[in-house]
Amino acid sequence: METRWYKEREAVAEASREMARKGLVSGSSGNVSMRVGERLLAITPSRKRYDQLAAEQIQVIDFDGEPVLGDQVPSVESLMHIAAYQKRADVNAVVHTHSLYASVLAVTHLELPPLIDEMVTSIGGEVRVTQYAFPSTEDLAHNAASALRDRNAAILANHGVVGVGVDLHEALAVCELVERASKVFVFAKLIGKVHLLPEEIIATEKELFTMMRSPKTS
Repeated sequence: METRWYKEREAVAEASREMARKGLVSGSSGNVSMRVGERLLAITPSRKRYDQLAAEQIQVIDFDGEPVLGDQVPSVESLMHIAAYQKRADVNAVVHTHSLYASVLAVTHLELPPLIDEMVTSIGGEVRVTQYAFPSTEDLAHNAASALRDRNAAILANHGVVGVGVDLHEALAVCELVERASKVFVFAKLIGKVHLLPEEIIATEKELFTMMRSPKTS
């Protein structure tokens, strides 16, 4: 078995299995990657169930999307992952999910406002909805990277969620947080009243989020 980048490939496989266990995806939907060195990434393959994914199935590609290691087809959303890494030097992991309540916001094009403190300190504030773009295209990659310029999550219109972080643990936690906050938002809208965090609290927490980010962010 090929041992190059085995630790990174196993980490991606484990995050993918955890994503499936948490119900953030179904079947082979969604994808996971982590940065490997300067211009490489380890990424999940296309059309493979995540609950049974193994390290040897994780592909390594370069920032041009060219294969470096592995005999599977890399995720069709590789361009989106690459764009996120190129946009944000502080990002080392990307997780893309199709969770239920966040998908409700994706198809209604409703931005997720700052409802709870964790959204601001962990994500950076409201979660924007991108303009629609066909899956796996450069347009989708560009739209996602733009929405992620100063946020750790974005809702992809009529599609799902993308979360980023300094590592796989943070990127997956961000996607979980978006799903939980989306559920709260949907139920609050059904009740009929949504109270956002006070503006001064949002401003303070955004400053904290910015302070915790790497100064290398582009």
